[in-house]
Amino acid sequence: MQDTQSHKQAFWFTLINYLGIVIGVLSTVFIYPNDKDFLGKVGFVDSIAQMLFPILVFGGAQALIHFYPNLSEENKRKLFKYGIVTILSVAIGVLILLFIGQFTSNWDKYNYLFFAFPLALMLAFIELFKRQSANIQKISVPTFYEKIIPKIALPIVFILVLAHVFSEKIGIVVFIVFYFLLLILIAQYLFRYFSINGNWSFQDLFSQISKKEYYNYCFYSFLGSFGSFLAFRIDGFMIPLFLEFDDNGAYRIAVNLASALAIPATGLFTIYAPQVSFWIKNQEFEVLKMKYIETSKLLFFVGALVFGCIIVGIEPFFSLLPTADKLVASVPVIYILGANVLFNMATGFNSEIISYSQYYRFNIVAVLLLVVLNIFLNYYFLTQTDFGISGVAIASLVSMVLFNLSKLVFIYQKFKIIPFDKSYLKLIVVMFLITCLSYFLPKSQNSVFDLLSKLVVLTVLSMFFVYKLKLLSVFNFWVDKLLKKIN
Repeated sequence: MQDTQSHKQAFWFTLINYLGIVIGVLSTVFIYPNDKDFLGKVGFVDSIAQMLFPILVFGGAQALIHFYPNLSEENKRKLFKYGIVTILSVAIGVLILLFIGQFTSNWDKYNYLFFAFPLALMLAFIELFKRQSANIQKISVPTFYEKIIPKIALPIVFILVLAHVFSEKIGIVVFIVFYFLLLILIAQYLFRYFSINGNWSFQDLFSQISKKEYYNYCFYSFLGSFGSFLAFRIDGFMIPLFLEFDDNGAYRIAVNLASALAIPATGLFTIYAPQVSFWIKNQEFEVLKMKYIETSKLLFFVGALVFGCIIVGIEPFFSLLPTADKLVASVPVIYILGANVLFNMATGFNSEIISYSQYYRFNIVAVLLLVVLNIFLNYYFLTQTDFGISGVAIASLVSMVLFNLSKLVFIYQKFKIIPFDKSYLKLIVVMFLITCLSYFLPKSQNSVFDLLSKLVVLTVLSMFFVYKLKLLSVFNFWVDKLLKKIN
């Protein structure tokens, strides 16, 4: 029953995310290329906010998942409330430091920090509320809000700025206001199913769990979250420091399009996080191994299918657009970032396994080592080569591959499980061959025909062979169920 509920939640999570991606893709190819400089500025503010919000959360969102299964009902509520207190307390300290810093810093982009801070605060609360929604298996509606509202907000702001209704700075402020609306809607939905009282004493909470253990976990989770940003998302911060906002805009376009691949992974990882924590706490490692393999194969199949569609279809698709000349610079970056996302999906929920086990400190060690590597690679490609934003994408790919390989090796050493089996290897070969076949189909004089024929061949052959060869049990299950309904 629990597994069925998880699959339903993951389905709606994925569907909602793809709806957001459709909106995002349409905006990315038709609206954003018209002012890549402004897009780069918004991306710069977002990158700073993504750097700040792990500091504000300070591990409280991850702790909500980690400690939740073993707490009483009342202390589950107190754990959530303690996360709120943590965010507010740290936010006050950070804001004071920002005001002090403006009198001592001569950085020409310092004013962007004051745009990023309120956005980071909204993101911190959204993250905490999302984690609690996952705990009570009510993630689909918050996901709808989170994935749709920003996707609608940015195009609206963009169009109004392009139409000179208001300035770029006012546009960024309006964009942040949309996140405040998002927070209100998520909070309203969560508190419909998860009520909290006015008791803000946490003595009972820390009598059931050790305060030292709680803060140790939060500290390491914070280092992991902050380090993950520096390891994998520092590019949006570094590009404007060495190149132009326009380059950052082109890179953001590639990120937006490549992010379509990550949606199923985001959904499954969010839904399965509480269950992974439960399986580890109760030492149900056989169940963990089975789900580890099953979800990894499923995510690879979906990711490889979408990435294959991008590989075979993006050039003929772009050639049809009025903004084609402004999108061409993003194509190599899309390929590299797409491979980056696919590899991350293919290795399954390895981060969750480590995070919710007694070995959670390993994530910190691995991430901090990769922070150094990624910053060095970004700096090298930006200052010592002419690769530009393609070099930044390569740096991200190298970092992601090394990070995931290190986690795979560590999990095998500690748990003796890996997310691969023989059918997984067959699946990789099948998807590779079908993608190559689709890519090298003869071209015609009609770009629309080329686009549609390649996408149809890739999709139909992939689903046919995966089903006939029984490479993915969950796929066969749903196809058989659909066929029975039709018959």
